[in-house]
Amino acid sequence: KNLPLCKFFFMITKATIKDISLIQDLAQQSWRSHYPGIISHEQIDFMLNLMYSEEEITRQFNNPNYHYYLLGDAENFYGIMGFENHYEQNTTKLHRIYITEDGKGKGLGKEAIQFLKNQILEVGDQRIILALNKQNPSYHFYLSQGFKVYEEGVFDIGNGFVMDDYLMEWNA
Repeated sequence: KNLPLCKFFFMITKATIKDISLIQDLAQQSWRSHYPGIISHEQIDFMLNLMYSEEEITRQFNNPNYHYYLLGDAENFYGIMGFENHYEQNTTKLHRIYITEDGKGKGLGKEAIQFLKNQILEVGDQRIILALNKQNPSYHFYLSQGFKVYEEGVFDIGNGFVMDDYLMEWNA
């Protein structure tokens, strides 16, 4: 007898300024499980404080081209995505996509990237760019989604820390 297939139903919800603490919490959970072994705990703390302060996220919400989305299902949020349309000519920058441990392996990342590809076309952009640490295992995920490396760079982020990144792109 054939059994019906259960499908994980995704919800990609536009975040608002009221969601700052949830965005901070999801970023903390994701970073603390994903980045140890890639960057030091000190660098994780520094970058979380730098990138996820209430002031920084508020500044991003005040940019009309910057969008945050909460990634999850009907019961829980498992991640966040933040991107900026028109970052460069015809280009959207994916600043962040983070999924917590309990959200991984469900296809949520693929769903979010497909959503982003559709979003950029709606606003007239033709390209998505992102920076990814060279040690980040998510590199293979991005390759599987059609991204390719167009440059490499080492970026001083302050406090004696650097990011050794691949710069990746997807073109419509």
